[in-house]
Amino acid sequence: MAGRRAATKTIDWLAFAERVPPNQKPMFNALKTRSDAVAAKLTSLPAKPPTIDWAYYRTTIAKAGLVDEFEKKFNSLTIPEPKDTQTEKINAQEQEANKSALAFIEDSKARVVAYEKELEKFKNMIPFEEMTIADVTEAFPEAKLDKEKYPYWPHKPIAEL
Repeated sequence: MAGRRAATKTIDWLAFAERVPPNQKPMFNALKTRSDAVAAKLTSLPAKPPTIDWAYYRTTIAKAGLVDEFEKKFNSLTIPEPKDTQTEKINAQEQEANKSALAFIEDSKARVVAYEKELEKFKNMIPFEEMTIADVTEAFPEAKLDKEKYPYWPHKPIAEL
């Protein structure tokens, strides 16, 4: 039984530890300690419980039929194992997270290409100190002065003085 349980799923603690924020390290260490204790306890248990020597009990117990009755009840006893209802949900969440991660990676690659083009533009333009106002408005059209909105820039109108 312990062998079957131990083979279900192993945890990559190193990869897990890399994703833990520094403020949650004590909680992570406590979780790992508890997990290791439970795993050690499970591995120390035998795969099958020791068999009961019914012949010994028949010779030592005086009441006839009592051991046979216990043996029959013991052999008919089945302990149901709980059903795994969460693995399916966890796998679905993992697939959804993988999809969103792949989408983010693709978006990031597109952003990197755009940023590299912009960086190349900045590398190829003349130094800012050597630019004229016309060069600045050509390189950065969003910085062009709006003479209709601000006709007196950089000065204040005479009425405001």
